[in-house]
Amino acid sequence: MIKNKKVDFLDIPVDSLTMVETVTIIDAAISQNKRINHVVINAGKVVAMQKDKQLHQSVVSCDLINADGQSIVWAARFLGLQIPERVAGIDLMDELINLSAKKGYKCFFLGAKEDVVKKVVEIYSNKYKTLLIAGYRNGYFTADEEGEVAKQIAESGAQILFVAITSPRKENFMYKYREKLSQVNFTMGVGGSFDVVAGYTKRAPVWMQNIGLEWFFRLSQEPKRMWKRYLVGNSLFLWIVLKRKLKIKEQYSIQ
Repeated sequence: MIKNKKVDFLDIPVDSLTMVETVTIIDAAISQNKRINHVVINAGKVVAMQKDKQLHQSVVSCDLINADGQSIVWAARFLGLQIPERVAGIDLMDELINLSAKKGYKCFFLGAKEDVVKKVVEIYSNKYKTLLIAGYRNGYFTADEEGEVAKQIAESGAQILFVAITSPRKENFMYKYREKLSQVNFTMGVGGSFDVVAGYTKRAPVWMQNIGLEWFFRLSQEPKRMWKRYLVGNSLFLWIVLKRKLKIKEQYSIQ
């Protein structure tokens, strides 16, 4: 059994795991009927967590926290921490869909527009004939309807829940209804992954992913909507990391 190896990255207990190790831990939890609430972090989410206390609580309370962005891996190493590789949410989702088809795990898909989530279910069902769909629902519901949505998921018999809703709503939803969803073995937020799977959004080429430029590809697709998130957000992230590095150096000099 692989043990979770956590590192303290900017006061976030990030798991120092590879993709293979992450999938192995999740598979073991499901097969043993245990529960894991999962989350990934990227530069933007780390910046948001500095001021959004509810988001911070929702993230750090998770059982498994992976580095989604390459920037997290590089920043961790700059701070003297070891995270072996990024475990991107969309890639982890694909791995778990494949695993579910092989092992008979039932999946629930929550989020995106109705036509998008329907297409995602259709694509995966056609690709994996043995995949068991516990249910699906679009992400357009009010705060007053959240309880009913959580109940629907809980009663579906799902063992895996994929939540394709924007931050911080998805993290807070999974945290708020963690007890109601306690019978679901694995829950994870997958952001805009449904749009990528359905073909409505293009993902950056692998070479851009590997050198940490996936954000730039996304920015080039939607500059008006994404410029502040990436240009301002990334700058703030670099400043936060630099401040932590200076603090570490100061502590060592005092010793």
